[in-house]
Amino acid sequence: MTDIPFSAEKNPAKGDKLTFVLIFVPCFALFFILALLGQLIGVHWKSWLPGAENMTNVFAGVKAAVYTFMSHII
Repeated sequence: MTDIPFSAEKNPAKGDKLTFVLIFVPCFALFFILALLGQLIGVHWKSWLPGAENMTNVFAGVKAAVYTFMSHII
């Protein structure tokens, strides 16, 4: 039997954190702009974003929408 060297990464979650940030931040910015434009125009913007229907403010609605969107793409 031959020995196969095994070298595990020291911190595999670090790459996952970077990937999460690289997806979350642009999506949050895009959804926030959509929500802000809808708020300024006076349209019911919460129905545009997935998961934001029951949220009370813009930030909570956008955050919920981004998490819902990310669960569909990952």
